[in-house]
Amino acid sequence: MGTYQIIATAAMGLEALVAKEVRALGYECQVENGKVTYTGDESAIARSNLWLRTADRIKLKVGEFKAFTFDELFERTKALPWEEFLPEDAEFPVIGKSVKSKLFSVSDCQAIVKKAIVERMKQHYKQNSWFAENGPLYRIEVALLKDLATITIDASGQGLHKRGYRTAQGEAPLKETLAAALIMLTNWHPDRPFYDPFCGSGTIPIEAALIGQNIAPGFNRDFVSEEWKWLSSRVWEEARIEAEDLAKYDQPLDITGSDIDHRMVKIAQENAFEAGFGDLVHFKQMQVKDFTATKEYGVIVGNPPYGERIGEKTAVEAMYRDMGQVFSRFDTWSIYILTSNEQFEQLYGKPATKKRKLYNGSIRTDLYQYWGRKPPRNHEV
Repeated sequence: MGTYQIIATAAMGLEALVAKEVRALGYECQVENGKVTYTGDESAIARSNLWLRTADRIKLKVGEFKAFTFDELFERTKALPWEEFLPEDAEFPVIGKSVKSKLFSVSDCQAIVKKAIVERMKQHYKQNSWFAENGPLYRIEVALLKDLATITIDASGQGLHKRGYRTAQGEAPLKETLAAALIMLTNWHPDRPFYDPFCGSGTIPIEAALIGQNIAPGFNRDFVSEEWKWLSSRVWEEARIEAEDLAKYDQPLDITGSDIDHRMVKIAQENAFEAGFGDLVHFKQMQVKDFTATKEYGVIVGNPPYGERIGEKTAVEAMYRDMGQVFSRFDTWSIYILTSNEQFEQLYGKPATKKRKLYNGSIRTDLYQYWGRKPPRNHEV
């Protein structure tokens, strides 16, 4: 088994969470903007894909070097050991991006990298003609940042947020990776009640159930690197057996989602069923102002409408006021609300214990955290 340079890409603001997850898998890592880098063997590639809840995708770093000219980009790409990664029949499209670099034409950089790899492969496989590219997919990326070229191969395929349980979604769905991050930023334990008052298609409650039962988020999907000849099927099999062994399917959960729209409630129920939580996660049609709770020390996580659309603002502001009034009655509950509305604290009627800047797609948001009273020591929840 070789060792590989692995990159777990992350949305802005989630790098520290991704790093925490990588370390929990047993790998030392470095945190940079938008990515976490670490070294691991073949099983690290499989386990990272299966387990990382908050990363966007897993990539393998083939090389990194300074490139100020197209000649340098060509020669240094060609010098990399492509034959260790790509079989003769590999399908290897090249994508690219360039930021603050002399080589700013992305299409030229892609073409040069492609040509350099082909030249290297021709030498290795003693091939004179063009390659058929009818085998497994190896999507290559050349990313230039301040003249530093990083060349990677995507080991995930579809982004890691595609868990495989979403049969349908609403207009502005929350990415599964961000939903998982919101839960991981709370003080929730699986033995406490969990509630999402704006559940939409059910993403936050479903991610909470996956976390609560320690189920690997990638367990029910495929990854592009499963087709790679040098990454043996035994590695994937062992990683999946490990995930199966670590799952706590008998962990009882008290997770509820509600939404004002009955159609979204139905979609959420279907998605939960698809994820294997049909009987465990409960959904109901309800307005946030009707929230009530009999249990103590629960956690509320919500991604309400932000009121950015014309005509929504007044209704959203009224809802934030309702929320503040109703949640203030439950002082043992901790409340976490994600919104881009900068007036949230005034409308809610209380300053947050803590705020954390996050990006919901391209929208800059804050996670407003209101920590509830702690249970007394040796208190059974």
